[in-house]
Amino acid sequence: MTDTVPTVDGLPMSRGRCPFDPAPELAELRREHPVARMVFPDGHVGWLVTGYDEVRRLLADRGLSSRGDLLRSPIPLPMAGDRTEVAPGMFTAMDPPEHTRFRREVAAWFSTRRTRILEPWLTEVVEAHLDAMIAQGGPVDLVSTFAEPTAALAICEILGVPAEQRELFGKAITSLFTVHSSAEEAIGAWQNIGGLLFGLVNTRRAEPTDDLLGTLAATGELTDEELVTVGSVLLVAGYDTSANMIGLGTFALLEHPDQYAALVADPSLAPNVVEELLRYLTIVHAGSIRAAGADMEFGGHHLAAGDAVSLSLGAANRDPALCVDPDRLDITREPVPHLAFGHGIHQCVGQQLARLELRIVFETLARRLPGLRLAVPAEAVPTRADMIIYGIGELMVTW
Repeated sequence: MTDTVPTVDGLPMSRGRCPFDPAPELAELRREHPVARMVFPDGHVGWLVTGYDEVRRLLADRGLSSRGDLLRSPIPLPMAGDRTEVAPGMFTAMDPPEHTRFRREVAAWFSTRRTRILEPWLTEVVEAHLDAMIAQGGPVDLVSTFAEPTAALAICEILGVPAEQRELFGKAITSLFTVHSSAEEAIGAWQNIGGLLFGLVNTRRAEPTDDLLGTLAATGELTDEELVTVGSVLLVAGYDTSANMIGLGTFALLEHPDQYAALVADPSLAPNVVEELLRYLTIVHAGSIRAAGADMEFGGHHLAAGDAVSLSLGAANRDPALCVDPDRLDITREPVPHLAFGHGIHQCVGQQLARLELRIVFETLARRLPGLRLAVPAEAVPTRADMIIYGIGELMVTW
């Protein structure tokens, strides 16, 4: 059966007319060939999976490995050429038992119970940044004045990053995640993040604090190198995904004014809004990546050991097998088991914090700015298709 499937030359990433929809080619592949061959940027011929059921099953399949030395990027990246070195503590690029050890160290910090404790503080953060945006008066860029500072403060406060260093982290993250950054820029950005965190780790070793870095430093379970890498992973993931979801999610709601009006009329819909936006937008548009740890069979296809597998979360979350009319944004839809946070043992460790942060954001926006609207034509909103995490560069709004 393997010989009958098409071979795709690279992961389709170009958006169609709607900035919220995945690449149109993905829907066609999902319909006709949910498991297809794909040529990766380095010439390797692996697999592209677009069907919801297939992606979900493979994310949970222990036969697929997340080891960094086996993985290949489905899109050209400046740092994708070196597949031999995995930084100590890079638990997202590990299999059990190594992955289990590191994830256990940080999981408690993002549990449902601890997240609930943060709600009053996060509410104050959101309100304060919205106050600052409103004080500027419209038109104003919601991304730079509200989305980015809110996301940065949330994850930096949890980690224990001082306020004066947060702007430096933000600039480094942008360089790291931009597809067109040079290898030197990307490596430099990662080193900048690591260097800043090394300084914090040394400080926390000497003077323990009750933030995440301070607590992990006090246990002595992780080396300095491991702790810096763990902190870098959490900082990068927590900042970029949240900021982009706030910006792009607001754009989507304003481009569907009936949906924003429904939220304004009934703020209790906010949890539904979050789940539907996560499904509908799926900002991790480069998908999850895995590799076959050994020869394996899947759905009539033979995956050879070492075969790279690109799992399109965006295509899977738009699959009619998941929900009715999946290409329609419907905040009254009963939440479905989407894959925006992945699935299986590598499911996003910070998903409960992300959900809380987004719920407070959209609830607060609807309550305080019921007349929020775009201040420019929708086609003038710059998208960030050249980033690993999809989003928008600017959202000019008024009210």
